[in-house]
Amino acid sequence: MTTTIKTLVMVPQADESAPLLAALSALGQEQSVRRIGQLDVAFLEALELAVAVGGHGKVQLAVQTQHLLDLLPHVQTVVCAGGAGSLSATARWGDVVIGSCSVEHDYKLRFVAEPLPVHRADPSVVREILAVTSDWPGGFSILSGPIASGDEDVIDSARAGELHAETGALCVAWEGAGAARAAAFSGRRFVELRVITDAADATAAADFHASLEEVVPHLADVLVVWVAAMRGLTSTSSRQAPQV
Repeated sequence: MTTTIKTLVMVPQADESAPLLAALSALGQEQSVRRIGQLDVAFLEALELAVAVGGHGKVQLAVQTQHLLDLLPHVQTVVCAGGAGSLSATARWGDVVIGSCSVEHDYKLRFVAEPLPVHRADPSVVREILAVTSDWPGGFSILSGPIASGDEDVIDSARAGELHAETGALCVAWEGAGAARAAAFSGRRFVELRVITDAADATAAADFHASLEEVVPHLADVLVVWVAAMRGLTSTSSRQAPQV
């Protein structure tokens, strides 16, 4: 019998999930890993939260998210969390972006002229996170705005500028639209959380991998403060002694 899980965090790659889980552990969140269907899932019972690797790309992450939603019926909220490239001077290295929506920029219709698909975050989730982080102590900023989502490595400043102009997004990553589609299909709340690892330029690949250990813990800070507040628990960020 599995623990009742209310929040499912889907992280695209193991390179991103490892520092996230380590940071959550450092914040005092005990974890147990169990096999759910085809996937290993880390359960954080105090928070009624689970973390799983969703796979690289929109389709793979959507498939694995849906798989877990079918097997974890008490999940209320799906979070896609990981690194991202900045598309705006507003979003600096280490900042956390709460996606107001995930804009599927690589959905290219040619037969008809239609706007890009926009997968909106559940507004109640965005409000919850912004409310509990409004007096954030610093170290990095917490922003809210669109996130560009598409299966494309953006490693050129000119391309980054095009995407920002086209979508208005603060940052770009791959998988958010896939998680959003699975959440919508299953009637669950959705939000995408990304931490800025690079500038979506020529050094993006190296910067992404070099940054993960240092900045992915910022996602853990936000997750713990938000989920603990929603459950009526006491929590602190990683800049203070962990307490739950």
